[in-house]
Amino acid sequence: MSKFSMRRIVGAGAITAVAAIGLASMGAGNAAAGPLASGSKVTTGIDGKVVKIERTGEATYPVPSLANNGAGRAAEVNGKVKVYSGGTSGTLTTGYIVGCQIDITGLSGGLSGSLDILGGTGGLSGSLTFPLKPGQAVFVSLGSKDFAGNDASIQYQSVGIDVQQCGGYAQARAYSTVVTTGDYVIKSTLYGQPFSLN
Repeated sequence: MSKFSMRRIVGAGAITAVAAIGLASMGAGNAAAGPLASGSKVTTGIDGKVVKIERTGEATYPVPSLANNGAGRAAEVNGKVKVYSGGTSGTLTTGYIVGCQIDITGLSGGLSGSLDILGGTGGLSGSLTFPLKPGQAVFVSLGSKDFAGNDASIQYQSVGIDVQQCGGYAQARAYSTVVTTGDYVIKSTLYGQPFSLN
């Protein structure tokens, strides 16, 4: 074997070693959950009715991107959102704002599970995948729940967020919006604590 061939083999081995060190330093899949701050927001309508939104138990778990291509950012999220309706009717919608120095195109997602009234069983689970290009952020709904004078909640567990074609910094934060019906409409949004997508 020539000296040139031997150098090529040694060089390939060095590249493999560097790649292995890079993956180990990322701690892919073994990072502990990061609890996020709970929050609430009270809004009073012009007719005196009061609506409260509350988010509790939110956490993010860093996970490796399924694409495993070096340009993906991923996490799993948990949380519970509740609306105290104050006797009003309307819709509660919750989701995440996701951005990665990107222009989001070709958004696709798959969600499974059920949305339940407070006290029910089950919840929302599944995954969202984002094919991306450099530039913007997007609001992505996890689901919604109608209420009619009753309190209502949406709970989600291990919902995956996977951002693709992202070579820059990635971040997400929860949002929950209530819109009431009737002569005097209340629209109120509660935002969550921002977190990084690794």
